[in-house]
Amino acid sequence: MNRNSNLYTFTFSSILVIVVALILAFVSQATKSRYESNIKKEKMQSILATIGVDVDRSQAAKVFDNYVKQKLALNADGSVNKNVNAFNIDMKKEIKKDPKKQLYPIYIAEKDGKNFYIIPLYGAGLWDAIWGYISLNADKNTVAGTIFDHKGETPGLGAQITEKWFQNQFKGKTILKDPKAGFTNNNFISVRTVKGGAKVGDMHGVDAISGGTKTSNGVNNMIKERLAHYLIYFKNN
Repeated sequence: MNRNSNLYTFTFSSILVIVVALILAFVSQATKSRYESNIKKEKMQSILATIGVDVDRSQAAKVFDNYVKQKLALNADGSVNKNVNAFNIDMKKEIKKDPKKQLYPIYIAEKDGKNFYIIPLYGAGLWDAIWGYISLNADKNTVAGTIFDHKGETPGLGAQITEKWFQNQFKGKTILKDPKAGFTNNNFISVRTVKGGAKVGDMHGVDAISGGTKTSNGVNNMIKERLAHYLIYFKNN
């Protein structure tokens, strides 16, 4: 075949594309199980981090069940769906459904004789998705810890939601106006970031990220929207 002909160029390019595609497909398939395992371990690591258990990702699976005693999938009415493994719920897909048809995972953990309720979060930041977990103490009102992550927030600005200084602010904050009034929509206020800084003694506010207003608002919306679905479960339990 004439190497200077269009036919040769087309044939060579086609073969090269096919070979590269086959190599990529093989590599993807070969690393799929390892990738899925790492995602699972990272998820466990994040859940544990909200209750102050800091472990390497490689060790997360070994200690996870020592702390997390129940993994529940809740229906919209607060009842437990016993046919679903809560850990396998994909929040990215679940949140796209009608709220009445969604499943709401919750993890009940125990550490040092105390119970914690850990709720997955998923929402939108400035540029793309943000997600994380928030844990509540046994009173289901006081925040024990949080962890946040993102797909594409601005470095040095919105991306700071992954930093400890930001996440640690949520500890000790409360989600109810009056703890004695119960888990009603009118009594639920959530936890929010405050532009310019939260006032001293504000039990529901933390400092927003300077220059990251849109991402901070995304965190607010994410936490409030997700927690609101669990009020009926907390009320009944």
